[in-house]
Formats: sequence, structure tokens, C-alpha cells
Amino acid sequence: MRLAGLYACAAVAAALPILFPDNYFVTVVGISAGIRVILAVGLNLLMGYAGQISLGHAAFFGMGAYASAILTTRHAWPALLAMAAGLAVVGASAWLLARPILRLRGHYLAMATLGFGIIVHVVMVQATRWTGGPDGLAGIPPLNLLGWSVDTDLRWYGVVMAATLLAVWLSLNLADSQVGRALRAVHGSEFAARMLGIDTGRAKTRIFVVSALFAAFAGSLFAHQQGFVSPDSFNLIVSVELVTMVVLGGMASTFGAACGAIALTLLHEGLVVFEDYEMLIHGALLMAVMIFLPQGLFVGLSQATRRLWRAARRGG
Repeated sequence: MRLAGLYACAAVAAALPILFPDNYFVTVVGISAGIRVILAVGLNLLMGYAGQISLGHAAFFGMGAYASAILTTRHAWPALLAMAAGLAVVGASAWLLARPILRLRGHYLAMATLGFGIIVHVVMVQATRWTGGPDGLAGIPPLNLLGWSVDTDLRWYGVVMAATLLAVWLSLNLADSQVGRALRAVHGSEFAARMLGIDTGRAKTRIFVVSALFAAFAGSLFAHQQGFVSPDSFNLIVSVELVTMVVLGGMASTFGAACGAIALTLLHEGLVVFEDYEMLIHGALLMAVMIFLPQGLFVGLSQATRRLWRAARRGG
């Protein structure tokens, strides 16, 4: 069933640029939505399945982006090698960070990850020699895949959609594996999980690192696609938006996290025309979803659709 959903998403992603070949909305907004889906799916593994909240995930997003930006612009590294180096740095950093902070729970854990995000953001602003400071870093080259340069919106759309589908596939497989079942046990009760023989500390550390790697990968794609990075793209507001995407779409659901990321991206684009009332409408819509669909958009609408289908069959 889950693979059927993945195939359906792939078919839609492939059909959109064919149906709308010159549509800015499909290419540019689709690229932005795809990168956010990767971020949300990775964070959902940590929040939705393991039950560990993070308010500093934008830091890993930024670390991946700046790693690619600095290595390609200042040291002339190939883009793919710079991306791999960024993943290695972020993975090591996440592992070192996870050991102490994942001993915390609830709002204490949230505050610890928030502090980490603030520290990384300050470094991005203050380390002007490396990051360009508040002005950011420009001139980042596009990806080059075996001699094929990703230098148009349509090419970027294809690369980002492929990366997004890969991220969703990895998340689905991880959730259905023994690791995923262990994470759900940890989410339910760490004490009960330990009684079942699960090394809860190791499980939480591993998923924290995996979630950070998803964010770093998205950050590298973002840097090369934009050609420019600045600290404003990785601040606290971005971390809060990522949490909102996961909760809005539906916790512990890979497709729910993806749905939340796409919905929030479309909401941002659609509300631009309202100018001064954008944040007011944005907040009201989010409140309405949480009140009437507390399990999230994907889960809530799926359940409502099934109930209507069963009622229609009984009526028939």
C-alpha cells in the first residue's frame, strides 16, 4: 500500500512539468516544496516515530548548505564531494550532540536543541571570514552530475523530485524495519522499551543522526540550487516551520510529513497576495486544521475519506 502511494507521488511529479511545461509554479515552487519535504520527512523520523522534539533542526540544514557553499566557492571542490563532506561533518556533529542532550526529555530537550540552533546561527553570522556573515555567500556553482550540469529550473525540478522520492522511500523502509518498531516502542514508553531489551539511548542517537543527515542533504541541494546562502535561511523561524510541517501533516506518518511540507509551501505562496493580512490568515488556517483535524491533514483526511466511502457503500 505504501509503495503504491510512492508510485502515485512519482507519477504526479513526472506528469506536472509535462502538463505545464512553462509553468513557474510547477518548477520553482515544486523545487522549494521538494526540499521542504526532505526536511520534514527526516524530522518526522525523530519526532513522529521516536517522540523526540527538536527546535534546532535548521542548524543541520544550514550546516549542510554552508559546507557545500564554502568548499565549492573557497576551495574549488566538486559539488558532490563537498556534499559528501558536509554529510560527514553533520553526521559527526549530530552524534556528538546526541549523546548528552538525548538524556533530556520533553521541554528540556526542546530547549537544548533550541540552544544548539541559536549557537550555530550566531556562528554563521559572526564567522564572516568563512560564511560571509549577514551578507551571506554567493557564487555557489550548480550541481554537476557526471558532466551533466543542473543549471535550469526544469533540471533542478527533476533532481529535487528524485531526491525527494528517495528520501520518502528511505523513510518508509526505515519505519517498517526493526529499527522503526524499536523507535515506536521508545515513543510509547522508554521504560517498557528497555524492559523489552531495546537499547533506547542507542536507538535515539541513531535516529537523531539520520534525521540530521536528511537535513544536511536538503541543505546542500538548497545551496547549489539557489547559488546563494545567508544566515536568514536557517534561523529559529525555519526550525519552528519544520516542526509545524510535521504536526500539520500528521505525526508518525511519512506521507503526512510530506503532505504538511507541501501544504505549508503552497500556503506561503498563496497568501503572498494578501500582503499585510498574510500572517493573520496563515495563523487562522493552522488553528482551524489543528481544531478540526487534530491528527493532521493526511491522517485526518484519509480517515474521513474512508468513513465516507464506507457510508456510501452501506447506502448503496
